Amino acid sequence: MERVVIPELLDSDAGTPMEVEASLRDLGMINRWFGGVSTLRSLLERVAGETSRRKLTLLDVGAASGDVAARARQQLQARGIALQHVLLDRAASHLGPANGAHRVVGEALALPFRDSSFDLVACSLFAHHLEPAALASFVDEALRVARLGVLINDLRRHRLHLALVYAGCLLYRSRLTRHDSQASVRRAYTPEEVHAILKDTKTARTEIRNHYLYRMGVIAWKQTGR
Repeated sequence: MERVVIPELLDSDAGTPMEVEASLRDLGMINRWFGGVSTLRSLLERVAGETSRRKLTLLDVGAASGDVAARARQQLQARGIALQHVLLDRAASHLGPANGAHRVVGEALALPFRDSSFDLVACSLFAHHLEPAALASFVDEALRVARLGVLINDLRRHRLHLALVYAGCLLYRSRLTRHDSQASVRRAYTPEEVHAILKDTKTARTEIRNHYLYRMGVIAWKQTGR
C-alpha cells in the first residue's frame, strides 16, 4: 500500500466551530480506545526504565486537546512515575482546557523554547502530517529542545488498518473525522520508512515498536539516557 498524501480537513479547520469541536472529541475517543494513550504511556515507561528516572518533563507537540498526555500522566502516577507536561499546538482553537498543563501556541519546526528545556518532546498523530524532509527537520528541532529524546506516537499504514477505519466511521460524530481518519492512514508511514528518515537526523539511537491496533511507537534518543 503506497503512501498517498490527502489534505486533512481539521488541519485547516475546514468546518464549522461545532464540527471542529466534534472532531476533536472524536480524536479523544480514538486515543482512549484505539491505542493512543497506551502507546504514549508505554514509551514513557520505556524511557523511565532506561534512565532510572521517576520524574519526567514533556513537551507535547501538536497536542490539540492534550488528552493523550493527560491520561498517560494519570496512568503513570499509579506506577510511581510523575509526568509534568506542556501542550503546544499551532492553533489556539485546537487547545483544550489546561487541566494543570501550560498551553503554548507555536510552530513545530521552530519550537519557542531554549535548548534542552524538557526531558522529552513527544507528538501523537502528528508525524504523518509531515513529509519526510519536514519530519526529519522536526525531529532535529525536537532533539534540540529535549534532554533525552523524542517520542513519536503515530499510525502504521496498512491495508487492514484502512479497512478498520472505514468500518469505524459509524462511531464518529463529525464528518471531518470520517474524512480525516481515512486520509491519516493513507498518508501514515511504515516503521521501515520512519527508520530511514531518522537515519538522516541527529538521532543517536532509534527504537521502533508496533503497538495496539496499528500504532507505532518511536524513541529517537538524543543520548544514552544515563
